[in-house]
Amino acid sequence: MDEFDEQKQRIAEILGTEDLAVTLKSLTLYREYLRKNLDTPCTMTGIEDFPWEEKYVFGYDEKAGNEALKENQPSCTDIYELKRFEDLMDENTGIIVKVKRIKDNRRFILELASLKAADKTTKNHMLLDDYSVWFFNH
Repeated sequence: MDEFDEQKQRIAEILGTEDLAVTLKSLTLYREYLRKNLDTPCTMTGIEDFPWEEKYVFGYDEKAGNEALKENQPSCTDIYELKRFEDLMDENTGIIVKVKRIKDNRRFILELASLKAADKTTKNHMLLDDYSVWFFNH
């Protein structure tokens, strides 16, 4: 069994079915699983640029403007600590979490699928990667 098949099997076990469709029911099951299984504190960072950052990354606007905005907005380069899972979620945004930015203790509400564990050696890395892969591909 290759790595992809192992990941698919782990996700099917979490959902209790081979049907991996993202629905409110499957999101609720996944959220409860992560609540119980993520080690705390769970530190995370962005998987890729957050939507507001893209115009700076692709050169559509000045880098200096990006740095100023990072003071008040969450950035994919920041490190966050998971504070809690929010109750609201849907098939388009997935699981929503409240996080605290480590450098200044500012709190943000972010989509969990856009985050990964900051430390690749923890079990949280695999748990969050499995969730993001499932959410974006099903």
